[in-house]
Amino acid sequence: MRLPLLALLARGPAHGYELKQDLEQLLGAAYPQPNVGQIYVTLGRLEKTGLIEGEAIEQSSRPNKKVYHLTEAGHEALRAWFEETADEPRVRDEFFMKLALAPQTGLADQISLINRQRRQYLNTMRQLSKLAAAEDRDNRISHLLIEGAMLHLQADLDWLERCQEELEELQ
Repeated sequence: MRLPLLALLARGPAHGYELKQDLEQLLGAAYPQPNVGQIYVTLGRLEKTGLIEGEAIEQSSRPNKKVYHLTEAGHEALRAWFEETADEPRVRDEFFMKLALAPQTGLADQISLINRQRRQYLNTMRQLSKLAAAEDRDNRISHLLIEGAMLHLQADLDWLERCQEELEELQ
């Protein structure tokens, strides 16, 4: 959450609730909705580390609000983030650990695990399809997020099929 908040602040000062709304509008319903409390805690941490500065703004009929802006250190952290590549190979996959360890425990059948996981992925794909149909057509980012998730799920389904074929050959 740290770096996405910095990225939103790069365009100009904002308060926490405004940042929450911006994330929701940008990413749509497919992305887990950020908790406003989590946003304010993260903003506090960013301020303590010197990546942002907050300024209390008085409001006549409401409590004061704190508006945040990026510091130079925040700009540098953001530039560094955009330069990094996202390297997250799925070698440490929890499902694969279950699949690998099931025969040793005698508590689960590998093919049953695969079938259960396949059902979960298919259900998730159906939910994403419904979200895509309901999402505003103009929100290209949200549609790309949904499409990426569905492509990952399809790859996972293909991999499950491969696992099942291999395991059935061993039996």
